[in-house]
Amino acid sequence: MTDLHNYDVVVVGAGGAGLRAAIEAHDQGARVAVVCKSLLGKAHTVMAEGGIAAAMGNLYPEDNWRVHFRDTMRGGKMLNHWRMAQLHAQEAPDRVRELEDWGALFDRTKDGLISQRDFGGHRFARLAHVGDRTGLELIRTLQQRAVALGIDVYMEHTITRLLTGPDGAISGAFGYRRVDGEFVAWQAPSVILATGGIGKSYVVTSNSWEYTGDGHSLALQAGASLVNMEFVQFHPTGMVWPISVKGILITESVRGEGGVLKNSEGRRFMFDYIPEFFRAETADTEEEADRWYDDHANNRRPPELLPRDEVARAINAEVKAGRGSPHGGVFLDIASRRSAEDIKRRLPSMYHQFKELAEVDITVEAMEVGPTCHYVMGGVEVDPESQAALVPGLFAAGEVSGGMHGSNRLGGNSLSDLLVFGKRAGTAAATHAKASMAASITQEALADAEQAALRPFEEKSGDNPYAVWHALQAAMNELVGIIRNADEVERALATIEELKAKKLSVTGGRAYNPGWHLALDLPNMLRVSECIAKAALERQESRGGHTRDEFPKPDAEWGKLNLICTLNDDRSGIALTRKPLPVMPPELAEIFEETL
Repeated sequence: MTDLHNYDVVVVGAGGAGLRAAIEAHDQGARVAVVCKSLLGKAHTVMAEGGIAAAMGNLYPEDNWRVHFRDTMRGGKMLNHWRMAQLHAQEAPDRVRELEDWGALFDRTKDGLISQRDFGGHRFARLAHVGDRTGLELIRTLQQRAVALGIDVYMEHTITRLLTGPDGAISGAFGYRRVDGEFVAWQAPSVILATGGIGKSYVVTSNSWEYTGDGHSLALQAGASLVNMEFVQFHPTGMVWPISVKGILITESVRGEGGVLKNSEGRRFMFDYIPEFFRAETADTEEEADRWYDDHANNRRPPELLPRDEVARAINAEVKAGRGSPHGGVFLDIASRRSAEDIKRRLPSMYHQFKELAEVDITVEAMEVGPTCHYVMGGVEVDPESQAALVPGLFAAGEVSGGMHGSNRLGGNSLSDLLVFGKRAGTAAATHAKASMAASITQEALADAEQAALRPFEEKSGDNPYAVWHALQAAMNELVGIIRNADEVERALATIEELKAKKLSVTGGRAYNPGWHLALDLPNMLRVSECIAKAALERQESRGGHTRDEFPKPDAEWGKLNLICTLNDDRSGIALTRKPLPVMPPELAEIFEETL
């Protein structure tokens, strides 16, 4: 028996995008429910520690949305949807000030303005921050407001299917309570996906346990499309030791505060990897970089603050060349650049994280760091203005949506992205709900969703979900990682097909059964991994978060194309098509010729 609820808007996910969308939909007069896999306040957004990118001009008055737009487009190697990048750059400052009005406690300049710090790929210091706990403060603020507004929150629930009516429009969502396995359905004409990323398909990831590609997969199954799934960002700095914490994020603000990367020879190697594109705006010598730390002369940036894809590839190259740290990474040194007092004040989470988890005091010794699967730039193909997907009534915001970041996301843009487009998705979803007939879910649809969810219990001699999951992670990590080639990606696709054919079997009851939870998550991870691998095989160039061994440089023709994933006709696999990139209007194209 399924417990049935009625709402106007259902938001799947309680991270920054989901909570901001829910607040906006509520403010537009909609009856809103938030459904999340974890507990309220535990969303992965808390791991976005460094800051919120917004051209507020508090440190550099010459910073403005045009510079931020240009930085974002260049960081994404011009594959971003120009309109999303424009809206993001224009609206981010207002979203930060709004957050401040709701109670967020930002660090301050000596004049009392919101302080802003440097981050990779940003010409000016523009990340509004709360020490290195910005994501936590963002979630705390949004959570407090959502609770004060009386928005209903269904914690520890997993959505397994989006439900649609005869016309193909959204009619609601189906899932279960993780505690006891009881089925729940939410009847609503509008659903907003804010489910985050796909990192648990990889062995080494900064992502939390919820990130199993649920939203991407749910959208595909409902009839939506995904764009540019080949672009997976490997954050340059995850913990590499001890093994129990391998992959846990080390915020980019360590480098933003002056931290430098060194190899096993003690050499600051990033000067060897400055791409020609960045040389005009990057320190040419270590002495110049040192002067930049003192007086920010000429807005030059040290090479450690190149975009994340460049830094991750450089670390990968040093390790492969035998110049890595003892545990397979490189060294990140902040101790020689900042006083112990400054480190503890400006990077308190990083200090405690290493002290407690690795027994390393970062005020006196270097950290061992290495690339970790962190973010997927690809996601649900949406309308830039409304975040609407192809399926009527379906919307997506945050990491689960695609287009905004192109082939590589700049640090800090994720938090402003989820605020800007969370608000827009909430407005559009509420508007759609008001204009729609009351949603109706049939008993047949509920019965079919129930049967699908219970199938792992019926397979008495199937495969262990954990064995299948580990095989998928190994294939993705080894064959579709930072550096890719056709032979390896084809092997990964063959492995994915083998794993898709397996019947998953679980024992026990529905209450407190993590094996069953994984059995329901695995089809999502397999479906999304197939999208990543097929798109990675198709795109024969290197751009942003996608590097092909055989095609080491960007290709101008590929720079005009998006790759679109949908379910194929029999719904057994992924169909891939090419689609022209939206053309930027002349008045925006001119920004790249300006001296900003």
